[in-house]
Amino acid sequence: MPKGRIRIKMKSYDYRIIDETCQKLVDTAVRTGASVMGPIPLPTKVEVFVVNKSTFIDKNAREHFGLKTHKRLIDILNPTNQTIDSLMHLELPAGVEVEVKM
Repeated sequence: MPKGRIRIKMKSYDYRIIDETCQKLVDTAVRTGASVMGPIPLPTKVEVFVVNKSTFIDKNAREHFGLKTHKRLIDILNPTNQTIDSLMHLELPAGVEVEVKM
């Protein structure tokens, strides 16, 4: 029986997909008998790109494009073998980057 915790970090550009993924992971962990801390929302990274509309004439005409990266953290405490097996076979939606540490 494994001891300690499993830390899961997730990143996504869409907050709805990452919240859905968090809910699936928490439900799976609770159903198999492990205790869960989270999901903990981490700070959202905002990148802004400024692009000139014209090539060189009008410097004041610019467009701003933004890209937000949403992050979540889940700690699974006292995982069982069944918890680890269930998490390995869980189908997660595309567009979510998942990093697992034990």
